[in-house]
Amino acid sequence: MEEEILKILRKKKNTSLTSIEINDYLGLNSVNDYEKLEKTLDKLCQEGKIYYSEKKKRYTPIENTNFKTGRLLVNPKGYGFVVLDPSFNEDDIYIKGVNLLDGRNNDIVVVEIIDKSTKEGRVIRVLKRDDSILVGEFYQKDNLSYVKPDKPEYHDIYIPEGLTKGAVPGHKVLIRQKNEGREYIGEVIQIIGHKNDVGVDILSYVYQYEFNPTFTDEVIKATEEIPTEVLPEDLTDRTDLRDKVIFTIDGDDTKDIDDAISIKKLSPDVYELGVHIADVSHYVKRDSIIDKDAYERGTSVYLVDRVIPMLPHKLSNGICSLNPNVDRLALSCVMNINSKGYVIDYKIFKSVIRSRKQMTYNCVNQILEKNIIPEGYEPFVEDLKLMNELSNILRKKMVNHGYIEFNRPEAKILVDENCHPYEIKLREQLTGEKLIENFMIVANETVAGFVEDLKLPGIYRVHDKPNKEKLQVFLKFLSLKGYNIKADINKFKASDYQHLLKLLKGTDEEIILNTLAIQTMAKAKYSDINIGHFGIASKRYAHFTSPIRRYPDLTLHRLVKDYSNQGGPLNVSYWQKNLFDIATRSSKKEQDAIDCERDVDKMKKAEYMEDHLEEVYEGVISGVCDFGFFVELYNTVEGLVRLDTLSGDYYVYNKELNAILGKNTKNRYMYGDKVIVKVIKASRETSQVDFELVKSNSQLVKEKNIKTGKSSQKKSTTQKVNKKNDKKKKNKH
Repeated sequence: MEEEILKILRKKKNTSLTSIEINDYLGLNSVNDYEKLEKTLDKLCQEGKIYYSEKKKRYTPIENTNFKTGRLLVNPKGYGFVVLDPSFNEDDIYIKGVNLLDGRNNDIVVVEIIDKSTKEGRVIRVLKRDDSILVGEFYQKDNLSYVKPDKPEYHDIYIPEGLTKGAVPGHKVLIRQKNEGREYIGEVIQIIGHKNDVGVDILSYVYQYEFNPTFTDEVIKATEEIPTEVLPEDLTDRTDLRDKVIFTIDGDDTKDIDDAISIKKLSPDVYELGVHIADVSHYVKRDSIIDKDAYERGTSVYLVDRVIPMLPHKLSNGICSLNPNVDRLALSCVMNINSKGYVIDYKIFKSVIRSRKQMTYNCVNQILEKNIIPEGYEPFVEDLKLMNELSNILRKKMVNHGYIEFNRPEAKILVDENCHPYEIKLREQLTGEKLIENFMIVANETVAGFVEDLKLPGIYRVHDKPNKEKLQVFLKFLSLKGYNIKADINKFKASDYQHLLKLLKGTDEEIILNTLAIQTMAKAKYSDINIGHFGIASKRYAHFTSPIRRYPDLTLHRLVKDYSNQGGPLNVSYWQKNLFDIATRSSKKEQDAIDCERDVDKMKKAEYMEDHLEEVYEGVISGVCDFGFFVELYNTVEGLVRLDTLSGDYYVYNKELNAILGKNTKNRYMYGDKVIVKVIKASRETSQVDFELVKSNSQLVKEKNIKTGKSSQKKSTTQKVNKKNDKKKKNKH
């Protein structure tokens, strides 16, 4: 009925209709039908798809009015912005404090545009109150109870007597907001723990992003019914691969092992690569209580000192994990790959395997990079070398097709028994890590192709083309930095990104500009419609290799089994009905996990820097705004140099150049510039770090030129690198 109503209203472009008129157009005759119509109209109004005039008692499509629908974000200073539905393809609307009506942060509102030139509006109706679950600190004032939310954009929330759940000042709590008009009222639904208790800081983020660190009694009970070892009856219709040399390669502390690999040379030009993935779907049945819980979680969350698993440990670390020297059920994808890296034949089938060894990246890298053989690895050296040979072939093919290798290091934060950070290390992707990545990518592509070739419903990992507007801004910025990138903005290809990354390689701003390049790209997500994967340069891609920790992979396993069931009933109608929701939910929970991991890392980095006040570091400007510029250190810690701490001149923010400029000295602080800073403030509670500038980029360049005996009049390092690259380019062509 919704689509029919919208169709009728949109057909009447210059008029609005009453509910009676809409009823007549629909040809409804009964009272029940009219009541259903009224409810549907209310729903469409709540969703902001149509507008109802209380005065005229008439409905009209929202796009035919001067109104827009969006999510209200309220700044702690009192003003706000309305973020519009992406379908409007318009900028956010600025709302002055006096025009917020009774709108609160995160409410869905109807906003009227009152000044098109400044994109200013006013809230005229709240469609849906924010009902998010919030985390905050419980406190009392004047014998009344309040919670100060961790998110600064939310006001303090009053907790009426009887709704505190026994919380005391200092407790971190989970609260549910109550719809009370302008009043900020809520109730405590769970006490997380005292803010000073070990690990409560991390748990606060876990709850804030609606991940549950524990499993319900019902899920635990269902898990207890699952066997702890492979049973004889589990082997029916499975290919026995227990006599094959199969092993796993993971990080030192990995306990949930999804994937195992095997290799064989069939001929001088053909390799047989086996990628064997834990058969989680054998134990987690569709629509079971464990499955429903896994769907809600969507993914495992990996934090500095813990994992919030998608599946209970008995499954994720036990019967589903491909642990060494025990029988395990798997779904195997065995591919014949030629010497150019193309899959020329493959089989996907249910199997039983027995991993010969649980290898680590560190040990594998010693073998492949230094020819040092750790104890216990002797029988597997030749297989590893053959795997590396194939891995290099696959990577070369991927790069030739447009695979984009961004240089963006990730931090590993080491904490002690009290969860206090004592070191920040950079994760390196060395030979072993690349080997596993290459093998997982080719398996994911192969399984995606299997599903798509059947022309049946599937779930894909998709990555759209770059955002043109963001790309245009980025390329303009690069030109200001001295990089002349000649490319068609409308036909920007993966190979153009590759060329750009080659230009940046080895420069001071490489990592920061890699980050900017990443930000021009669309976010990868899950979808039941295949549009390809731009970043991997793959026409058909899906996630198949991590069913212990990702729900889409578990779903794909079920699809493969269903579609491989020769002569059996296909559940096509079920997948047609449910895959969109599975993909949408999985994409959301993946983003929640990313945000949770990012926020925890940011907090722990700030806590780490609390122990390093007054220390001096080298870094690169990673962001510029009207109140200062951000600097990222080489350990990935980011902090702010405030505008009012810059001395020797009057500094202003130049939006066009995306830089801070000195009015008299013409000093410039720009994205990508190298600087030296001192840590002057850090706070775990706010997750913020403040720096003070010690030396600017121009000072560093001048010192370098003096040290090397070069004239200080010469161009900056980045410009010199660019000239060098331009010269190479001329020689090449």
